[in-house]
Amino acid sequence: MSKPIALSPEESDSNLETSAEKPQLGIWELAWPAIVSNLLFSVIGIVSIKIVGSLGAEAVAAVTTGNRIFFGLQAILMAVSAGTTAMVARAWGAKDYKEAAKATSVSLLIGNIVAVFLMVPCIVFPLQIAGVFGLDESTTRQAAEFIRYISMFNIVFSINMVIGTALRAAGDTKTPLWVGVVTNIINVFLVYFLVYGVHGFPKMGVAGAAIANGLSFTVGAIILLYLWYRRKLIVDVGGEGSLTRNRVRQLVHIGYPAGVEQFVFQAGFVVFLWIVGYYGTEAFAAYGIGVQILSISFVVGFGFSISGATLVGQHLGAKDPQEAERQGWRATGMAIASMVMLSLVIVFFAKEIAMFLIKDELVVEHTIVFIYIMALAQPLMAIDFTLGGCLRGAGDTRYPLVTTMAGLIGARVGLAALFTYLELSVDWIFAALIGDYMVKSVMLARRFKSGKWKKIFLDSESKFTN
Repeated sequence: MSKPIALSPEESDSNLETSAEKPQLGIWELAWPAIVSNLLFSVIGIVSIKIVGSLGAEAVAAVTTGNRIFFGLQAILMAVSAGTTAMVARAWGAKDYKEAAKATSVSLLIGNIVAVFLMVPCIVFPLQIAGVFGLDESTTRQAAEFIRYISMFNIVFSINMVIGTALRAAGDTKTPLWVGVVTNIINVFLVYFLVYGVHGFPKMGVAGAAIANGLSFTVGAIILLYLWYRRKLIVDVGGEGSLTRNRVRQLVHIGYPAGVEQFVFQAGFVVFLWIVGYYGTEAFAAYGIGVQILSISFVVGFGFSISGATLVGQHLGAKDPQEAERQGWRATGMAIASMVMLSLVIVFFAKEIAMFLIKDELVVEHTIVFIYIMALAQPLMAIDFTLGGCLRGAGDTRYPLVTTMAGLIGARVGLAALFTYLELSVDWIFAALIGDYMVKSVMLARRFKSGKWKKIFLDSESKFTN
């Protein structure tokens, strides 16, 4: 397997004096593999929803619930990955490849420890966790099964997340792409086999979708670990001396605000979905299907978020903050244009796509309205995704936390609660998302324009190395 064009760790020692060199990869070169990888994941997700959707609205609502709880409990893992991005990208920009390798090793160790702690409550109390949404008994029971089974694979998700994040931060977005292709192809076949019980596999329904997800990511984790320990990846294994107090403290210092942000984000989502669930299983299922459909547009924003975070971190490491800022704005502009164009296509075929995924007329009706509303929010979402990623890549993880609290909790949940109190339709609840992204996009744009993020990492670095 050929490596991306970059200096190997063995060559790095002789090049530390050239740390002022600019990173060579551009926004699109970094973004397109991440976009394709996430796009494939979204398409596979849509196929999975189609398979589960044949079991009815309750099954779709159960999977939506299970996924939301699962992602909520991954908040700390996402915090670890935020620290990984900032530390690896900064080290790579400074041509300090050994430090990038050591930061990756420490991140993986911490991520796996966190994964084990996250797994325990999901296995012991899945029914109680799923019950927070107040859905009917059958849906809650199916969601609990989904949560229990998918949580058994927490370490696998940690491995994929941390190593994939480190590779992207170093500029290699192609390896996570092809590993993701393998993972998702396996996933879709396993979902079909385990949900329906064909070709000798047991018929497991919603639980089968969770197991299929976990098994496919297990394959991805095995591939990444094999390549990493065989030193076939652009980021090397840290080896002896990686686990130091200062390195752990810096990772935690950068990562914990992102962890708190994700916790607030997921908690806000739980409250918001609880409000949506108040309008019935059909409205809840429509939200899950609508998000899955629009994820085709969302992944473009995530791709530019990754490229923006990588380039901002690398250019700051190369002592070029002006170029870091320029690349951040460019990535945001490209994200806005791409997401708007994709969302327009989705809007045009909204009814056909919704009817393909589920036959329930009321669910289809709610899904179409949700897609129309979210299409209006695409430029705001592009700003949120990309500039939020750029700030995290710079190590400024605290400000995105503030924006999440203001946007998600203040605007989205606040407006949804108000509209429910006024006894408005669920369409108004969906519209509360526009207020959320409007608040966050304005706050993030002002923060990035201020330039305060340019010194955040240096401040933490001097704090933990002196």
